[in-house]
Amino acid sequence: MRASAALVAERGADGTTRLPVQRSQAPLILRRTPEAVYLVGGAAGPLGGDVLELRIEVRAGAALRLRTAAAAVALPGRDGQESVLSVTISVAAGGRLEYLPEPTVAADGARHRTDIRVDLAAGAALVLRDEVILGRHGERGGACRTRLRADLAGVPLLRHELDASGADEVSLGPAVLAGQRTAGSLLCVDPEWADPDWVEPDWPEPGGAKPDGTEPYGAEPDGAEPDGAGPDWVARPAREIPSGYGPGVAVMPLTGPAVLITALAGDALTLRRRLCLPASGTAPTQVRSEARG
Repeated sequence: MRASAALVAERGADGTTRLPVQRSQAPLILRRTPEAVYLVGGAAGPLGGDVLELRIEVRAGAALRLRTAAAAVALPGRDGQESVLSVTISVAAGGRLEYLPEPTVAADGARHRTDIRVDLAAGAALVLRDEVILGRHGERGGACRTRLRADLAGVPLLRHELDASGADEVSLGPAVLAGQRTAGSLLCVDPEWADPDWVEPDWPEPGGAKPDGTEPYGAEPDGAEPDGAGPDWVARPAREIPSGYGPGVAVMPLTGPAVLITALAGDALTLRRRLCLPASGTAPTQVRSEARG
């Protein structure tokens, strides 16, 4: 099966976001709700051999939140072919995109690839999450490869790839998944993080206690929502975020300003909670993930 969908968001004269293009093709069905646009699966899969394409454009000054209604379960095809989902994203200056799909589950025998290409103009903001689960309950899991290529103002910002399989001992080893079943990443880009007067603070060791002696960096904050950072977060400069803040989590500041968080976990809920920036008020690296009023 080959299918494509496209979504374009632009700022209207009244300041609200309009969707002049909302084109769907089964199984990629786009549905708008008051709080987000959802990608709803119109059929099972993706199945081996499927080629699916999603194009997202956010024009100047517009804000778009795109989610999926449920996890995608990649299933094997009869001939062992790979299924492919290609996502192409462009965000203009002053635009803001939140793309937070639910996880991709690679069922036993499946071979799946997700390719995400992001082009950000200077002054664009982005929150992008990608999660992989090897196998359904009781399964070892199939093979899943994810590639993320992000450029900012025409300059490479990030090249990130994960290639894992539940049937590959190397993938399950310490160099890749370290025996875990789930892996994910959260890329956050926000021009408001730029601060020419920033001075580097004295950091504790990754996983060490915060200056007030409370729980270590990377600990799940009380009341934290498992959905991670959204488009309403506010952050200090990305350079203030330490390079690691707890077991199973790595934080890498990027020139942008931006930050990449990667995490491993034994289950999907723990992974989602780890793919969050530290909550406001917990450290000099605070990033508020709760919505503004």
